[in-house]
Amino acid sequence: MTHDDVLDHFRETEALLEGHFLLSSGLHSDRYLQCAKVLMHPERAAILCRALADKVIASLGEGAVDVVVAPAMGGVIVGYEMARQLGVPGMFTERVDGKFEFRRGFELKKGARVIMSEDIVTTGKSSRECIDVIQAAGATVVGATCLIDRSNGSADVGVPLFSLMGMDVKTYEADKLPPELAKIPAIKPGSRNLK
Repeated sequence: MTHDDVLDHFRETEALLEGHFLLSSGLHSDRYLQCAKVLMHPERAAILCRALADKVIASLGEGAVDVVVAPAMGGVIVGYEMARQLGVPGMFTERVDGKFEFRRGFELKKGARVIMSEDIVTTGKSSRECIDVIQAAGATVVGATCLIDRSNGSADVGVPLFSLMGMDVKTYEADKLPPELAKIPAIKPGSRNLK
């Protein structure tokens, strides 16, 4: 699957947004990819996650993953579909008092080989937080996945990161906005509340 193929899924579902966005990381951007609008179409989720699962298998080998874990909220659908495509169980972490943890009876076996799956990686903060929870449970994180790597390869999540495509999307601190962006009110389209 080419970068254009991936972007076509976002364009066709009106999931590639332009304006002024306040990201979950606290940074600002003039573009936003709303994965939920793409993933609301099961056939698109299956196509995208199949291509991502193929990348994982090509790199790690068939049968190299025992479980997929995703951070809620944004990673839940991607994590589920990645688990389905890899033929393994899938589960997710949730934020409780601002920190990820396993709930709903989810448990990892010691030594389980885990792929952490996200929708989008910008700074890698949520991915690293989720990976920390997986490792604290005694499992081994063999890699991480995301549909879109907004860092274009610069985010370090501590394990190999597989993505369908990287994008060089500029982000800005609140006090360093370009004038054209500062003129537009920021909206927060993500799932995590900022504090």
